[in-house]
Amino acid sequence: MENRDFTTWLSTFRSSIADYKYYIDFEKVRRNVDSIKIELNLLNSLIGSNDIRQDFVKLVSRYPETLKCIPLLLAVRTAQISAVDEMGVFVYDFIKPCYDMEQYCYFMEQTGLFDLISKHLINNLYDYATGVEVGLDSNGRKNRGGHLMENLVESYLKRIPGLEYYKEMYLAEIEKRWTLDLAALSNEGKAAKRFDFVVKTPTIVYAIETNFYSGGGSKLNETARSYKMLSQEADTVDGFSFVWFTDGIGWNSAKKNLQETFDVMEHVYNISDIENGIMEVLFTI
Repeated sequence: MENRDFTTWLSTFRSSIADYKYYIDFEKVRRNVDSIKIELNLLNSLIGSNDIRQDFVKLVSRYPETLKCIPLLLAVRTAQISAVDEMGVFVYDFIKPCYDMEQYCYFMEQTGLFDLISKHLINNLYDYATGVEVGLDSNGRKNRGGHLMENLVESYLKRIPGLEYYKEMYLAEIEKRWTLDLAALSNEGKAAKRFDFVVKTPTIVYAIETNFYSGGGSKLNETARSYKMLSQEADTVDGFSFVWFTDGIGWNSAKKNLQETFDVMEHVYNISDIENGIMEVLFTI
């Protein structure tokens, strides 16, 4: 696309492309909590206990599998939890107990879980665990966000009749399938680069990268520089081209580097460009 103004182009970047499934994966939350539902309900018998230490020991002695619930009650994913005090470093295993029950009682006491349960600060550990899972799943938004732009780009690729495209393809696969020499892009075969999509037209193989940045950070400058170099390397290969679809107001914090790439890279586009038909211009057979 010729005669594009960078400032105008940047002004069309979006603040978000989050869909309804972006915020919380409730199906995953339900699966995770239901996997320990029985054990959580056993622990519910301790709520309001007048002798939480003794009752806890009795319960775990009879149902040792209840211990595996403890990490989640502290919003921890791993089965092992480390803790340091004046006596040293302790690594508690909640699948295969490594200390006596007195030490585990000490853990429950010091972390505040005994108070949480015995003082009736909660009414139901299943409901409490569900809330914890919701909180933990919010950390997964970054991963889900990373796929949102990919999904958006693919939705438009699918609209082009007869388009031959591939998802998540390595340089080596591209070279082998279409007999291309991409050594310039792979540092003479030393780098195992993978592209989000590859589009094959009768004359050109397009390698595509996608990303969306709602927030700033040093990664954006690195991305802009690396894609600038990748584009220049791709230009040395006949029948091959690199396309970058990016968006997000996070780029406002790295617009200098983005503009440097924009000024020299032929195929860098945003969502507005996609909506205005750039894919049909590039990829229509």
